[in-house]
Amino acid sequence: MSRHRIELGAVGEALAADWYVANGYTILDRNWRCRAGELDLVLASGRTVVFCEVKTRTTTAYGTPAEAVTRTKQLRIRRLAAEWLSHSQLRPASLRFDVAAVLAGELEVIEAAF
Repeated sequence: MSRHRIELGAVGEALAADWYVANGYTILDRNWRCRAGELDLVLASGRTVVFCEVKTRTTTAYGTPAEAVTRTKQLRIRRLAAEWLSHSQLRPASLRFDVAAVLAGELEVIEAAF
């Protein structure tokens, strides 16, 4: 992965994390990794745990950021969420899967995206 793409992704994740904090969420994990992959953001709001996939693009030449979260990617994120929960002491009342789409520096948070 190119340095530019890594930096672009980090900027998008920071924008999303700042939005969540400003809206009262607590960050539980950032860039949590295991053998199966990585979760961008894990957050809490009350007794709800939110798993957020952040997609950042500079243009829509290859589609919108949200379109990059395909069904295959959604299933992987769900499996990773189960793995994260198995390592956690938390027993949330509910789970939510969000997508934070960053396009040319503008953030759109899609709550309960899948």
